[in-house]
Amino acid sequence: MALLLYVVLFGAGVLLTFTEVQGSFSKLSDTNKKGVEQALQQVNAHEGIQHYFLFFKTIQQSQIEAGFGVTYIYHNFYLKATKCKKGTENADTAKCAFRNDRPLIDCAICYKTYAGEIEAEPKPYVNCVHKPALTEDMKTTRMDHCNKMGYGSGSPTLLATKS
Repeated sequence: MALLLYVVLFGAGVLLTFTEVQGSFSKLSDTNKKGVEQALQQVNAHEGIQHYFLFFKTIQQSQIEAGFGVTYIYHNFYLKATKCKKGTENADTAKCAFRNDRPLIDCAICYKTYAGEIEAEPKPYVNCVHKPALTEDMKTTRMDHCNKMGYGSGSPTLLATKS
């Protein structure tokens, strides 16, 4: 009887955790979702990865509305390993339970969007590192890279054009 109660409570906990995390991904804006999906694609395509990773939670995010439909986005978040092995069909939509025996991956991304779509220039920056290996210098390098990506407002604008 006690074993049955434990199994039911454990199953409910796993379901609650999965629902909570998927809910946090669903609460992201569409442009942030696109950035997370880009990072997930890169991480899950890596040869050394044996299990799929999924979005876990946001650490920090910011965006600058530059006008004329242009937005600059910075997003720092965690990815967490799942129990779904590589090759699982629809791993991003399947109910893949999170593993607690693997370190989180800390990702920082920054990119420019126009009308809600990620622009190719400047090239989006994606940096993902296993959390235990992430140093303060790496964090500083990430921020410096995002700040230097050429998101200047001094480029030609619609106001500078002649008709």
